[in-house]
Amino acid sequence: MRILNLAFATWLALVSLAHAQAILPDAQPLTLEGDIAAQLVDGVDRFLLREIDQSVAGRAKHWQRDLTSPATYDASVKKNRERLAHIIGLRDARVALESLEFQSSTSTTDKLAESPTYRVHAVRWSVLDGLQGEGLLLQPAAKPLAYVIVLPDADQTPEMLCGLSPGVAKSSQVARRLAEAGCQVIVPVLIDRTYAPRNARSKMTNREYIYRSAYELGRHVIGYEVQKSLALVDWIERINGAEAKIAVVGYGEGGMLAMYAAAVDPRIDATLASGCFAPREQMWQEPIDRNVFGLLEQFGGAELATLIAPRKLVVQASQWPSVNLPSEGGAPATLVTPVEAAVKQEFDRAQQLLSNEAGPSELAKSLQYFASPADGQQLFSEEALQLIAISLQVVPADAKLTDGDPLAPAYQIDVAARQARQLKQMDEFTQRLLAASDQERRQFININLPQYDDTEGKNRVDTSSVEAYSKSIERFRDYYREEVIGRFDKPLLAANPRFRKTHDAATWTGYEVMLDVFPDVFAYGILCVPKDLPAGEKRPVVVCQHGLEGRPQDIVTGDHPAYHDFASKLAERGFITFAPQNLYIGHDRFRTLQRKSYLLKKTLFSVIVPQHQQIVNWLGTLPFVDAKRIGFYGLSYGGKSAMRIPPLVPEYCLSICSADFNDWVWKNASTQSSYSYVWTNEYEIFEFDLGSKFNYAEMAALIAPRPFMVERGHFDGVGPDDRVASEFAKVRHLYNARLGIGDRCEIEFFAGPHTINGIGTFDFLHKHLNFPKPVK
Repeated sequence: MRILNLAFATWLALVSLAHAQAILPDAQPLTLEGDIAAQLVDGVDRFLLREIDQSVAGRAKHWQRDLTSPATYDASVKKNRERLAHIIGLRDARVALESLEFQSSTSTTDKLAESPTYRVHAVRWSVLDGLQGEGLLLQPAAKPLAYVIVLPDADQTPEMLCGLSPGVAKSSQVARRLAEAGCQVIVPVLIDRTYAPRNARSKMTNREYIYRSAYELGRHVIGYEVQKSLALVDWIERINGAEAKIAVVGYGEGGMLAMYAAAVDPRIDATLASGCFAPREQMWQEPIDRNVFGLLEQFGGAELATLIAPRKLVVQASQWPSVNLPSEGGAPATLVTPVEAAVKQEFDRAQQLLSNEAGPSELAKSLQYFASPADGQQLFSEEALQLIAISLQVVPADAKLTDGDPLAPAYQIDVAARQARQLKQMDEFTQRLLAASDQERRQFININLPQYDDTEGKNRVDTSSVEAYSKSIERFRDYYREEVIGRFDKPLLAANPRFRKTHDAATWTGYEVMLDVFPDVFAYGILCVPKDLPAGEKRPVVVCQHGLEGRPQDIVTGDHPAYHDFASKLAERGFITFAPQNLYIGHDRFRTLQRKSYLLKKTLFSVIVPQHQQIVNWLGTLPFVDAKRIGFYGLSYGGKSAMRIPPLVPEYCLSICSADFNDWVWKNASTQSSYSYVWTNEYEIFEFDLGSKFNYAEMAALIAPRPFMVERGHFDGVGPDDRVASEFAKVRHLYNARLGIGDRCEIEFFAGPHTINGIGTFDFLHKHLNFPKPVK
């Protein structure tokens, strides 16, 4: 029976090939079976994992380390330091901090606890406009010997590291111990990992909640918290002078933040990072609030360490915080302790980067490593703490830190209320950025409002003619390709087209098609060819794109309620159509691809755009296709594709965005609107720093002067009519008022839901693809 089935399959493939070869040159049989969409996702996953592995070697080209002296070294890594600050969201000027504010009330004193050698105060301090830090200040009775910022893990309170509440072993109450030794210690509160529904919808942590909208606006929960520490550095230096010895000490999330803070700010003299150091190639598995766009392009754990040299860095290989987040709308994630050998190997790599032919440089010797006992109770080893204390000149080299008894607090701080204040302030700061983002985008691409121009006019787009516009917009297209979408610098493979006949309708024939793109990456879809094609005629093509969790078959047959077979209906009108399978299928499976891509300074569209480039290249070779008349028409996530693919694939001569066009930045970043993606399970949707550069009007400007259309149902839940219309008005102004080509820009409103309407858009295709409507 198996032999018979194999023989039948072979015969069927040959029959399909014969049908295909009748009209398609160079046709080879498509024999792939099973869920091709899932296999597409799997192949891209393998491709991305290889790229992540290769990123380690690729980082070298971004560094020109000069190990001659500390001064020359610092100058040689200046651009790397600036890049790191940019991608963790350090964009905003800090408030000039003159003093910390004691927190007290009629029912509490300004002292939370006191001993003969130090006292503890609850404090807050200004960081950014409207954003404060809060935490504990441990003030020694005598003049401080040094100044230390202690950063707890996200699920630890400052009180735990001070010994004022349970949760941390006595020997690891590092804030208390350093205060006993004569240091002034400040312990900021971090946004924690409280896991809860947001707006009664998707469940996520507090950190992911802040991350989502901040990421869209080029900021980051990481950046906000680094700013809290750097504001304290500003204050310490202002009060005590540049000679003040400053250290950052952190565990878990706090250890990660300590390394980031020290890497971007050379004023920090010593750093102790515990429970955080490791190779970063697996960071896509960790909580999404750790996601940093393009981190692996230049930085792994080792490279971050080299930015701290020649200052002291002590890496403590201790047990990591244990985190396991389910998929309930927020991003699933795990934090597990890496094997100690991998941590040590990454540390050794850092020292190798600071070595030359003669061996480790003096800079390499500033990095030191300790491993905690296997029981995991000791977050900070005695050796590591001792080394930090010695480097700060707090204790002599032959002395040891004392370990006294924890203090009893005079009252209990309402930690939940404190956390809520911090969360609210970060959210409100981000929402103010959102309100100002429209002006920021107009400064970046100055098309409509001359008063926003810079003095040199460098951001002005020339709209004096269509030709001048096409030339002057090109540099913004380059920026969009490299800095927003991300581009793999790889040649396309030979297409190697494979076919099989799958549909035989009254007026058209359908073929499954597969094309090679990159190793392990292919393009796949359904080609619909009208049966009335006369010999020698070249017809236009409409590439029809499905939405989230869709498949090519959904838009060809079956009358799906969102698609209404628009690919085959257009084929019935005489258009050639191609319906590609896109990557946004498989729930967490495809969303994880986005997380892997982000670390490489790439996105899903870094793969999707080359797939479409291969598609249009191949379509243009078909004898019955007019390569200059290939249009794009997509719904929902396919509408997102309509805004992102045609700007970068010039062979698309027009684009139609259906059931998606929006005030996109608002929809992603608003925590005031029920339409926002902040509340939904699309945790992959947020694009780093998009808000300061490109909303949908600016993306449409990259499509111009090619024809562009929006299809909008009044009852489509992706957003309200007024937001859609307001954003489209900017597009219409460009086409009509600036370029004088208003006939190329349309919007159709119809009384319907999230669906293809297929009336105005079909007319638009006939008009701008110069193809007559069928005679009724």
